[in-house]
Amino acid sequence: MHNYNKKLKPYSRNLRKNQTDAEEKLWYHLRRKQLNNIRFTRQKPIGHYIVDFYAHSAKLVIEIDGGQHYEDKGLAYDAKRDRYLQSLGLKVLRFNNLEVIYELDAVLEMIYEVVSS
Repeated sequence: MHNYNKKLKPYSRNLRKNQTDAEEKLWYHLRRKQLNNIRFTRQKPIGHYIVDFYAHSAKLVIEIDGGQHYEDKGLAYDAKRDRYLQSLGLKVLRFNNLEVIYELDAVLEMIYEVVSS
């Protein structure tokens, strides 16, 4: 497991209870090994971060971004976070909320391609 930070556990539990619509929609298709028999977890603490979705066997992190991620501060934070996750050997896929809500098939296809390679 990648640098599990148990201090973040209460925060990750809270995030699981309060998913965004986009996270809930994507989780419906990722849970229970529905995508290429890959086990995903949601709101997983890794280091000092909590990632939206994580597939250990595929070394994949999936992030669903709202509007705040596209402001200067959010972009800088996400870049730092992505560098850290990549330094652990993880791939990071980012989608925005609208992509997940309105283009779910394309999002799932991209995830499938990554976990299948």
